[in-house]
Amino acid sequence: MNWIKFVEYAQKHTDLLVKCLLEHIQLVGTALLISLLIAIPVSLILLRLKKISQVVMALLGALYSIPSLAFFSLLLPFLGLGKKNAIFVLVVYSQFILVRNILAGFHQLDKNIIEAGIGMGMTKFTIFTGVQLPLVLPVLIGGIRIAAIVTIGSATIAQTVNAGGLGKVLFDGLSSMNYIKMLWGTVYTAGLALVVNWVLSRLEIYSLKRAEGRLGNAG
Repeated sequence: MNWIKFVEYAQKHTDLLVKCLLEHIQLVGTALLISLLIAIPVSLILLRLKKISQVVMALLGALYSIPSLAFFSLLLPFLGLGKKNAIFVLVVYSQFILVRNILAGFHQLDKNIIEAGIGMGMTKFTIFTGVQLPLVLPVLIGGIRIAAIVTIGSATIAQTVNAGGLGKVLFDGLSSMNYIKMLWGTVYTAGLALVVNWVLSRLEIYSLKRAEGRLGNAG
């Protein structure tokens, strides 16, 4: 590896690398936001309909197991090339992770805490927003963290349907056998994943401490 050329490439193509990074962040952020807006209500419904929750999770698991490249290709006749195709696939992948974590978080709640809230005269809505949700929040953030890392990696493959992002740098480097370009694409993707993982892990730890504090006060 010629490290001088490695550094020179970054200096000459900073605009391209930053542009692709911002596109990647937008793609991942949009997919995660849509995923949360779907996963939270779906999880709450499945908590009430336990008989179908296993069927739904099996279906989400089956979709999650489809290789991303194949999934993007299957949707080409319906969504064509571009970000719509990519976001749809990324949202589907995230559902399995998010719904599974949300359900696990609620199932782990101590029923005595909920019964204590009812005994104090709290309404179901108050118990949900003031007791259940804060206690489940660490598990939810943990699910978001995992989904974000998976989405960042899968989004690079989305360049196969011209969705942009850091995958453009990687695939351009692959097609031209430009190892320096491929390496920079990898560095930026890994760097983004590490930063997102660190930020969300800090939030997860903070929310966990808050939840422990609530449990201590309740005790």
